[in-house]
Amino acid sequence: MEKVIEKVIPGKSTHDGAGVKLFRVFSNIPDLTDPFLLLDNFGSSDIKDYIEGFPWHPHRGIETVTYVIKGKVDHRDSEDNQGTIYPGDLQWMSAGSGIFHEEMPKYIEEKNKIYPDMVGFQLWINLPANRKMSTPVYRSIKGKDVPSIRLGSSEIKLIAGRFGNDYGAYDGGTQDVTYMHVKLNDDRIAFSIKELYRAIIYVFEGYAKVGNSVYSKGQAIIFSEAGNSISVSGKGELMFMSGRPLKEPVAWYGPIVMNNYDQIKQALLELQHNAFVKDRKPLFE
Repeated sequence: MEKVIEKVIPGKSTHDGAGVKLFRVFSNIPDLTDPFLLLDNFGSSDIKDYIEGFPWHPHRGIETVTYVIKGKVDHRDSEDNQGTIYPGDLQWMSAGSGIFHEEMPKYIEEKNKIYPDMVGFQLWINLPANRKMSTPVYRSIKGKDVPSIRLGSSEIKLIAGRFGNDYGAYDGGTQDVTYMHVKLNDDRIAFSIKELYRAIIYVFEGYAKVGNSVYSKGQAIIFSEAGNSISVSGKGELMFMSGRPLKEPVAWYGPIVMNNYDQIKQALLELQHNAFVKDRKPLFE
């Protein structure tokens, strides 16, 4: 049985970090997007829109997944991880009990020529209560390790989870998350997936067709939990995500997401007393 569309979200343009221009696809509607919390589409062809980046800031209780399509992002964190996310690469970070990090989008320069275009995504995934205070984990996933699946003239980059008999670069963790970058190049060829959980599609280029309806750039399509299959066609690019809902209480304060506000108050108290990051000292000391 085909899943039905429960809601279409238009998203909105905003700024975050130190003034990075981005498109906030969805945020803080966990009843509709569980286990996902937020999806940002950041980037611009104007360097001034992103160069100040996302300076040093904390996270607790979530996973952040940063995917770069154009440009690059420099990263460092309080676990002594650092590196650069190049086009096609990902960073999948479990903040767990607490981490500080910074992500600084940069243009690519080759042979004295500047390529200013920046396109990327950051997805926040909620952690279950029994993992919110787990040890932080940093995972770097190179683009060459992301399986590419051809569907006629269309293509799926399988970041996490499973599609048919293929498995993604990351297994999706304990939450059974599927995350894919889909390029649709033919109205006649449907991209179909068997899906048991809540699913979300975000169109970021061109258009996608679901049933008799057409959805354009900037729209997020949220499918019901009921049903077990989705078919999409069109000419465009989209991000597809699905995951097992946690169905747990959500208490959210900025970059900290817990299950109740006593836990939020404790996190803020630890921030004030330099005790937020467990067993390590923040790099700014």
